[in-house]
Amino acid sequence: MAPGLNLNLDPQAPAYWQEACTALALQSPVWAELVNRHTDRALRSRGAPYETMLRSLVGQQISVKAAEAVWLRVVQALNGELSSQVLLALNDDILKATGLSRQKIAYSRALSEFEQKGLLELNLLDSMDDEACTRHLCEIKGVGRWTAQMFLMFCLRRPDVWPVDDIGVQRGISRQFFEGEPIGPKEALQFGEKLKPWRTVAAWYLWRSLDPVVVDY
Repeated sequence: MAPGLNLNLDPQAPAYWQEACTALALQSPVWAELVNRHTDRALRSRGAPYETMLRSLVGQQISVKAAEAVWLRVVQALNGELSSQVLLALNDDILKATGLSRQKIAYSRALSEFEQKGLLELNLLDSMDDEACTRHLCEIKGVGRWTAQMFLMFCLRRPDVWPVDDIGVQRGISRQFFEGEPIGPKEALQFGEKLKPWRTVAAWYLWRSLDPVVVDY
């Protein structure tokens, strides 16, 4: 472990987390400070592919706080049973009342039908590399690279996912490393090259640098 680096105390942290934190901290005092500031939590997996993907769809293009509020209403509408079968049985009016847009309702139904076909089985997804898994998930209506990458990070816990289109990642890089200078996907991609093979961990700490609320999908 890097000198002066605090051990992450989250018992649910991925097995690679401390190794990744050490590697990042050795690159820059900025990473060391972020790692030391956030020792209480690490990236966690909910373990359920359908729930993780549905959360990601709900959270598209809205704030973490707003997404959590909508998600709680979705869970309530499902009577706590997070299954594709239950969601497909609900009518659009019930889903609309949760705060889901018409578009997100369509996406949620497409995801549910995908899951019903057995295409979200963990053993199937685990057998794919990151890029193949991303392409597979993008076959679902409404799922783009960002949503697929959230799944790779939070459900499969792949260590080297780098969502360059994520606004939080871009802002985090800008504020922590470039004194607020605007950073776009191209710059984020270039910046991430030196963070391999731990870009998932780097993205997670960049999010925490902006918002104390821990993101879980």
